[in-house]
Amino acid sequence: MIKITKRALILLMGALVLIGLGIASLYYDAQDSKADPRVVEARKLYKKYDEYAGENNFTAVLLLLDSVEDIYKKYAHYQNSYEIAVIENNRAAAWLTMAIHSETQTMSLDGVTVLTQDSLLERSKLHVQNAIATYKQWLNKFENMDRNAISQVIESSFFDDLQEPDETKKQDYLENRLDEMQTAQLENKRRLSVALTNYGIILRHEQKYMDAISLYQEALELWDRNLAAKNNINILMGKPIEKRNFIQKMFPPEKDED
Repeated sequence: MIKITKRALILLMGALVLIGLGIASLYYDAQDSKADPRVVEARKLYKKYDEYAGENNFTAVLLLLDSVEDIYKKYAHYQNSYEIAVIENNRAAAWLTMAIHSETQTMSLDGVTVLTQDSLLERSKLHVQNAIATYKQWLNKFENMDRNAISQVIESSFFDDLQEPDETKKQDYLENRLDEMQTAQLENKRRLSVALTNYGIILRHEQKYMDAISLYQEALELWDRNLAAKNNINILMGKPIEKRNFIQKMFPPEKDED
């Protein structure tokens, strides 16, 4: 294996983490009057996410994610859904970002306890593994279902604990949720690709280079335009880093239709 400059890795990994956060949080930006009222507060909380992440305010990020998860975990329908994977991958990205920063500065969440890079990577690994498992479980169950099949599977759990006497509104909430899940059938492969890439970065830090490359390759099989995964392979193999061309910058892959 070639020797990789620390600066190149920090820049690349930092960019990757931000890509991961962007894809994960995009879903929560949209507000709709037909959105499930039980989780609207979680979506509002997520509006602060990019701000905290951009400031590297890791304590605020982690507390926010805990609050968002608490809301989703209240309801049976959401307890094993892809939203939980989104939260877990964002947690992993936060711990991974701290691990990257720990190469150049001391990291602490409480101002007292110094967090080592190894401990930060272990926390990131735990959460990214949870994210990957949840994404894969969700895709195995829902990826190939049509709208009617999804509706038949989720209707009972979705209406559980939904305190809404108006049957028309209840149906609107269900139809909106079906829209979200059909969008997730496309987006979750990309989200899983980002989680796999983050896991690869963790393994690279642990000097498990071949395992890292395997994860990057799996990520590219899911999303062949995952430039972060491709460039991590390029660095490990001593190849030039690829840059997005003008068209790719104007029309980011996550906004394209599959």
